[in-house]
Amino acid sequence: MAPGEQILIVENDPDIADLIGRQSLQPLGYQVTVVSDAASALKRALQSPPDLILANINLPGLSGKDLLAAVSSQNIKSPVIVIAEKGQEHDAIQAFRLGATDVMFWPLRDAEVVSIVERALRQTQEARERQKLDRQLKVANDELQKRLRDLTTILGTAKAVVSITDQRLLFDRILESALQLSEADLCWLMLRDDKTATYALRAQRNLPESWAKKINQPVDDGVSSLVALSGESLFMNGSPVQKFKIAALGKSVGVIPIKIKNEVIGLLIVVRKNDREFIRDAQTMLEAMADYASISLVNARLFRALEQSVENARTGEKHRHAALESLRESTQKEVQAAMYPLNLILTEMPGALNPEQRQALESVQAAMQRLARSSEKTVVPSAGK
Repeated sequence: MAPGEQILIVENDPDIADLIGRQSLQPLGYQVTVVSDAASALKRALQSPPDLILANINLPGLSGKDLLAAVSSQNIKSPVIVIAEKGQEHDAIQAFRLGATDVMFWPLRDAEVVSIVERALRQTQEARERQKLDRQLKVANDELQKRLRDLTTILGTAKAVVSITDQRLLFDRILESALQLSEADLCWLMLRDDKTATYALRAQRNLPESWAKKINQPVDDGVSSLVALSGESLFMNGSPVQKFKIAALGKSVGVIPIKIKNEVIGLLIVVRKNDREFIRDAQTMLEAMADYASISLVNARLFRALEQSVENARTGEKHRHAALESLRESTQKEVQAAMYPLNLILTEMPGALNPEQRQALESVQAAMQRLARSSEKTVVPSAGK
């Protein structure tokens, strides 16, 4: 066992205490403390729990069994070995029921003392290692569960970006995800007004009323303007936050730019009320949320451009429809105007026609009739189709 482990001996017989402590354990490097009664032992164990307690079951006043009960009730984790005389097997069994780790039946040799002590300490060390591994496993499992929740949140947000067309609802979804991923208490999103070049509040979660009522208005928190200029995310906590207006909301701040290429078009801000640093994983996931906001804004721009293109196409179709209709009407009028004098000449009322003249005029008449019929059959496409 490792030298220097603390062993508390509770023994009112100085000979037994000397053999166990000075002769058997101290030469091996153990730090031994001897007290003669259970009350003193309990006081020391409460102040500084030893690695092992050796207690005589036959102590005057409070017995070794009383000490075991007190150690258990006070939640002292030190293992206890009881010292009993041969013939006290029944008392030893009771001691085990009260939580004793092992028993020494006196008299015994120093080698036996060392063997029992080392076995108890080894078992204790193994138990501590198991507890340590259990704690590490729980931490690792909790971390895996959190990562799974975070990945599920990110996946859900990614799906929302391509499925939700209402930008207001999408921004609310992004802010909800940002709160969860960053374990923040409040957050908001600002977008740049191209006309004024200022950033106005577009959506928020948990902002106080005095801030939340500024929706669609510029909000000066003292930090966002710096990120808008640099184009780089900014995370800080503690005393640096106190220099800015945002300190009225919390003690840990993250401001992430929303960019299209290298142009900052918006800002995502998260705040924790307590002073707790944003770890790198949280920063990365918040930047992913900002990217999703950017994608939604790009999609909105493309959708507006597509709508404008469709509207322009409809307007052009209307113009083509009007032109074709005008051409058809004009053609019919011209044909009708030309047919009257032609038909009159063919009646020979103005004068007789020779065969060649009649044949030529009838050919012109037939062509004009075909043109009239063709114009009447022309269907002009509807501008709405």
